[in-house]
Amino acid sequence: MTLHTGQCHCGAVRFRARLGDGFASIRRCTCSYCRMRGAVVAMAEAGGVEILEGAEALTRYRFHTGTAEHFFCARCGIYTHHQRRSNQALYAVNVACLDGVSPFDFAAVPVMDGVNHTNDTGRPTRRAGTLRFIPAD
Repeated sequence: MTLHTGQCHCGAVRFRARLGDGFASIRRCTCSYCRMRGAVVAMAEAGGVEILEGAEALTRYRFHTGTAEHFFCARCGIYTHHQRRSNQALYAVNVACLDGVSPFDFAAVPVMDGVNHTNDTGRPTRRAGTLRFIPAD
């Protein structure tokens, strides 16, 4: 388990995240919302995201079944984390918000098939592909 601090772009929201398996759980998703948001996330267990400052600046968004709860800063609009739909005991944390971490730190990021979500199909989560970052020379 690794402990990280993070914040939104404007700094109004500051948080601490305990990532259960560090960055071994990084991923992206193909669902309509994640596709547009484009964030790379890592997993924290329930209680693993602690808001240190700016809880009043966090806004929530739910769509489709209303199960997943997405949090973002009402001032700068940056998505910080969300409670997952497929496992509500997990929170996905935007790695770009973590201090000293960039989504470009990861050469390969698994992309999960959120279009055919396991809660809709009854089948295990399927990997849709891999997002690769290859630095320019």
